[in-house]
Amino acid sequence: MSAAEKINLLGKTREEMEAFFLSLGEKKFRAHQMLKWIYVQQVDDFEQMTDIGKGLREKLSEIAEVRPPEVLQQDISRDGTRKWVLKVDGGGAVETVFIPDGRRGTLCVSSQVGCALDCSFCSTGKQGFQRDLSSAEIIGQVWLACRSFGPRKNLSQHPVTNVVMMGMGEPLLNFDNVVRSMKLMKEDMAYGISKRRITLSTSGIVPMIDKLSEVMDVSLAISLHAPNDELRNELVPINKKYPLSELLNACRRYSEKIPHKHKSITMEYVMLRGVNDQLEHARQLVALLTDLPVKLNLIPFNPFPHAGYERSKQKDIMAFHKLLNSNGLMTTVRTTRGDDIDAACGQLVGDVMDRTRRSERWQQEVFLRAAGSDD
Repeated sequence: MSAAEKINLLGKTREEMEAFFLSLGEKKFRAHQMLKWIYVQQVDDFEQMTDIGKGLREKLSEIAEVRPPEVLQQDISRDGTRKWVLKVDGGGAVETVFIPDGRRGTLCVSSQVGCALDCSFCSTGKQGFQRDLSSAEIIGQVWLACRSFGPRKNLSQHPVTNVVMMGMGEPLLNFDNVVRSMKLMKEDMAYGISKRRITLSTSGIVPMIDKLSEVMDVSLAISLHAPNDELRNELVPINKKYPLSELLNACRRYSEKIPHKHKSITMEYVMLRGVNDQLEHARQLVALLTDLPVKLNLIPFNPFPHAGYERSKQKDIMAFHKLLNSNGLMTTVRTTRGDDIDAACGQLVGDVMDRTRRSERWQQEVFLRAAGSDD
């Protein structure tokens, strides 16, 4: 059997893995062994799976494989952030970012090659949409990140403690593969990550938020970015289809279905100079969100070539933050990480060939802005 015809076991849920081994005439426990070898031991060679019989190992080598995306490039930021550019089937590429923070390691995972939603401040949307990632390509990002840290002395501890579906693409438009991948993230025989430590970020696909609440209990984040429909229509075009009133009602329904006590939904709000960062915008946010179990995360805009936006002044961000908190909305300001390797929020593009030219243009634009800055 050619490599292209082999069954990729990476990305199969426990139920799917059990069905696979039953189809081979094996017992279900073989699936449990395989999950542990792949995700706990981080092994992709069947010959190294020593508690599986030689005959079965040979059969698996003929018909199956454990194949993550190919690493095209890895960069490490001065602040310790890591970014991988990964080649996926069909010639596309995606990016994955690991952010260390003390004992916590957060992995930002992509769900699509490009994005169809074209939010005006996000570089991913400028690349257009190519295709959905498979579950193997999604969970493969977690697998590669964990494996990059080498063998672990304590197999119960993974370097990745938190996963955020905030990379390239809109996760809810690749619903089935994203849900299957998150099941593996939560699976005790795989990564065993707590549901509170897995966050899905959406621009606001209302019907799929409701569908998610029926099948998966994870933390929810909303790419809000504006306090009214008129402005959000410009920044997040999907708002024209699912306006704020519908989106917030969906958030309320989702929160009501979450069984655990941490019910707050994160509202992400990128700070764009002179666009959405005035105190009047903050007052509108207070009126919009006061009766919802939410917390706000203010995100200083991260520049990319030809973005057309600038980052809000620090004093404006802090005044915005102060007004929100003083009115009872729990608000934090996200620390920018990995911007020196284009790994910060909104900068992911999955581009390797043109990276040097993009970096040069970005540096020129930063220089020109700094020369005329009033900060």
